[in-house]
Amino acid sequence: MTMRGVVFMGNRELEVRDFPDPTPGPGEVVVEIKASGLCGSDLKFYRDPPEAALKALGFKDFASRGMAEVPAIIAGHEPCGVVAELGPGVDPRSFKVGDRVMVFHYKGCGHCDLCRTGWSQMCPQGATIYGATAHGGHANFMVTPAETLVRLPEEISFSAGAAIACGTGTAFGALRRADVTARDTVSVFGLGPIGQSAIQFASAMGAEVIAVDIAADRLARAGELGAHHVIDSGDTDAVAAIREITGGRGATVSVECSGAPAARVAATRCLGPWGRVALVGLGGDITLDVSPDIIIKQISLIGSYTFSNVGLGECARFVAKHGIDVDQLFSDRWNIEDADAAYKEFDKQVRGKAVIEF
Repeated sequence: MTMRGVVFMGNRELEVRDFPDPTPGPGEVVVEIKASGLCGSDLKFYRDPPEAALKALGFKDFASRGMAEVPAIIAGHEPCGVVAELGPGVDPRSFKVGDRVMVFHYKGCGHCDLCRTGWSQMCPQGATIYGATAHGGHANFMVTPAETLVRLPEEISFSAGAAIACGTGTAFGALRRADVTARDTVSVFGLGPIGQSAIQFASAMGAEVIAVDIAADRLARAGELGAHHVIDSGDTDAVAAIREITGGRGATVSVECSGAPAARVAATRCLGPWGRVALVGLGGDITLDVSPDIIIKQISLIGSYTFSNVGLGECARFVAKHGIDVDQLFSDRWNIEDADAAYKEFDKQVRGKAVIEF
């Protein structure tokens, strides 16, 4: 099993390198990758020197880890494929060769309450992040602990599984955190792949969906994905427009996916009494007038960070049950030898979801 993998060099450079044939250790499996998604958070590693990108994740003391320099790490934290080999100690009742799987791209200590409930990215001991601090899915094969695997339903394509393994799953997790039902009017701010997924899910949950962005092409796609209303916040006051759409009541839920300070403020202020806002986009800041914006309206402010291992499986089953066309999100499909062109294009503009397929 000869393996080729993408390594980010920083400064918008990458290399496709040969790696040794993968061999699973105790408790590990080899996954033959079928699809590995490109994510906006990958651009941090693509653009910045490896040391800076890893330090931003708290991976600081290289010397104590016996490293003279940052190792060559295979990129890609949205892996999806087929189990190719089981290592010693993997219970064949859990997974067998040929199973279709997604990879939950975090691993913690495995013993704390957060790890035991599937939230290993929040492990107080720190988490391994596949595709960032350990080899990820931009390769023909990937070695990973069996505990990171989540079954991919037969109804879902490998490319859709890759999307669910990060951005699409993140959107689902945010809507679940906000307890969205058919009673709700949901405003989605920021229509990149996560926001587009939020539109699909909120619509499938029966909610009225309002999509907000400044890009005409994204707004056009929003209607195709299930949004009932679209607002160009570049030339329209989004808060006023949402209040007009809702007859003055305001939205009941907002999902903010861009991380832009202005969008976060608008996502909060467009809510009616008892509204819930889920903040998903990373980075940025927010400044609110706390009494009128939050306290007096009794607003719930929710931080939503990806999803749990269990939540990943729940999202996949929801997609399969409701026939959600996750592949509709994809604007670009690449092979591994075109990885340089893929990331150059992705770096210029994130139009929709992009994937490397094998």
